[in-house]
Amino acid sequence: MYDIQIENADLSTDDRLKVESFLSTFNLLLDKDVKHTIVAKLGNEIIGTCSQAGKVLKCFAVKKEFREQGLASKLITHITNDLFDRGIYETFIFTEPKNVSLFTGLNYREVQRVEEVVLLESGMSNIKKYVEKMFKNSGLGKRKKAALVMNCNPFTLGHRYLIEKASRENDEVIVFIVEEERSLFPFEVRKNLVKIGTEDLINVHVLSGGNYIISTATFPSYFLRQEDIRMNAYAKLDAEIFSQYIGPVFNIEKRYLGTEPYCSITNMYNKALFNILPKHGMEVIETSRLNAENKPISASEVRKLIKTENYDIIKKLVPKVTYEFLMSAEANSIIEKIKRGPY
Repeated sequence: MYDIQIENADLSTDDRLKVESFLSTFNLLLDKDVKHTIVAKLGNEIIGTCSQAGKVLKCFAVKKEFREQGLASKLITHITNDLFDRGIYETFIFTEPKNVSLFTGLNYREVQRVEEVVLLESGMSNIKKYVEKMFKNSGLGKRKKAALVMNCNPFTLGHRYLIEKASRENDEVIVFIVEEERSLFPFEVRKNLVKIGTEDLINVHVLSGGNYIISTATFPSYFLRQEDIRMNAYAKLDAEIFSQYIGPVFNIEKRYLGTEPYCSITNMYNKALFNILPKHGMEVIETSRLNAENKPISASEVRKLIKTENYDIIKKLVPKVTYEFLMSAEANSIIEKIKRGPY
């Protein structure tokens, strides 16, 4: 009988290097967004590890000779109990298709798969019930709708232009705001700016994106190390989830996109939507970006201008509600973050 101990790793110490070294023997990485890691040890030797970032469990590995000892189950149970103690009652795992049976044996349920990756859920998570509850709470009827998915970090005139176009061309429009707290502008701020900034468009409804409009920030790099492969897998997975779960419940027949002149990741995502959504009866409409100062308006450009305090130009790129927020005391901490780090 092995005397195996499971303990928390302190990633602010050389524990991080030890975990990274252990994962490297499996050709895996420790994702940058990991906040909490546990390790299984035999003496001083790491023989297994599992990490957590938000509601996502990741960076999971167990030495081959200990896989028959129930160690995988113990690691998952331990970190799940830790999350439960912190009020997180639902968890998600991204894994390679070859590993699915390991996690379904630990009470995880498959949500969606593409060739490179599978998303699984556990605990209180249930995608069908979750999306049905989203729809019920929205108060919307079953009329056909158009949809946009936006981060709005922050809300710009470019976002407003695209929403306005959808509003003119459809009876009802939903704007899903990505809920992940991985942006410089917090989710509630982003959502409120869009709500206030579109309140004159009476057929536009601004909703939280929830757990299943996934963010690139949550998507794993630890087992899909090449960025082009990883982002293509992410885009396909997100598009399939939207097509098969969210679109049908909300009766969405069109999805609006803005052209992306700067970001290769967003371009890849747009291509995946064009390839996948029409197969499920949804039309994809791509619209050229609104220009200002002789170039397309982008939230990243606004953040860059905040960093350099160029508010005269910012005023030309954002709706009144965003500019007024930036001038308020409430925005001070966000502005300081932008100035300290990359925009």
